[in-house]
Amino acid sequence: MLDPIFDFLAGIFRAIGWGFRRLVGAIVWPFAAFRRWLRGRGWFIKIPVFAILLALVIGYGYFFYITQFWYFDDPNYVAKYDFEHHSVGVGEKLPDNTCQTSAIVIVTADLIDGIVNADIWVPSNPLSKAGFFGIAWKETPFFDNKAAFQLGVNQALRRTSIELVDRLGRVRGTSSINPNLQKAREAINYREDAWFVTWGMPPFQPTTPQRMREGRRYLLKFNEELSHCQANFDARADNLLQFLDRVTGDIGSTSEILQRRIQDANFTGFDRRADDRFWFTYGQLYAYYGILTAARSDFRDVVSQRNLTAIWDRIDEQFRDGLRIRPWVVTNGSSSSIIKSYLESIGFSLLRVRSNLVEMRDVLDR
Repeated sequence: MLDPIFDFLAGIFRAIGWGFRRLVGAIVWPFAAFRRWLRGRGWFIKIPVFAILLALVIGYGYFFYITQFWYFDDPNYVAKYDFEHHSVGVGEKLPDNTCQTSAIVIVTADLIDGIVNADIWVPSNPLSKAGFFGIAWKETPFFDNKAAFQLGVNQALRRTSIELVDRLGRVRGTSSINPNLQKAREAINYREDAWFVTWGMPPFQPTTPQRMREGRRYLLKFNEELSHCQANFDARADNLLQFLDRVTGDIGSTSEILQRRIQDANFTGFDRRADDRFWFTYGQLYAYYGILTAARSDFRDVVSQRNLTAIWDRIDEQFRDGLRIRPWVVTNGSSSSIIKSYLESIGFSLLRVRSNLVEMRDVLDR
């Protein structure tokens, strides 16, 4: 009586096996055809072909290494700073007749050092730019997480460098722009994926890591000027308000991107773009955690006068909560699915940070 059922199931398994064999055959066929073509060729053809294949194997091996091994992603990196023990505000005189340097500049320079010196900048790698058989890596579920994280950090660095030039490194907008900050901004806002060879003119160009390192050097030069009391850092309440306003806008833009991606969630939780959206947001939170901790030190007098300590402590805790979300696989399940949506998780942390930054901005605006 059960024979028809068994025959039906056996037919399904035979169909699955046939389909699998056809799939494997389709994948293997180009390689087998290439092997047959190469077999009858002379060594003057085989040697270049083998050299190209060896270069591809080494190149993709290196690409696998730089994308899968991370050396700069410690969520507790802010703990190494000792900003709370600074005795005076930024730019003020110290007992040794030097002036207090900027904590924002220190953290920004360290973040640059982390993504291009302590680790390897992925977006400039030619194989990262080439994609997977012409498909951009961000459109695939693999090999794009580290690049997305680094681009998220870089987004925060770009915004901070602009604010340092336009407002923080001058006195009420009437003094001249500091040349070191100006050069740092130009270097940090350079193309994110520049390699040293290009199809355009000129054929050779500085790479993104080279320009980022230049930006870091100019930032450190500015802090050196500040320590010699030869530069300005205007730590006023309205400057802090404007800086928080820019950071809030930057975070708000990212939350909108997350929201659009969450709307495309499905029951399976599989989403090829969820991972790079998640890690870009994570990188942005990672960078702003350190930068805003540094801002708290640079604007210590404003924080004390406006009683911002409690709300800033809350923001720090929310940053730490967000940075604890580190899934092995980023899924984006719909509201009716039992699969978790990690975009919702980190998006919630992002909005909590943003809402408290808005509250802090409102306090400063009173």
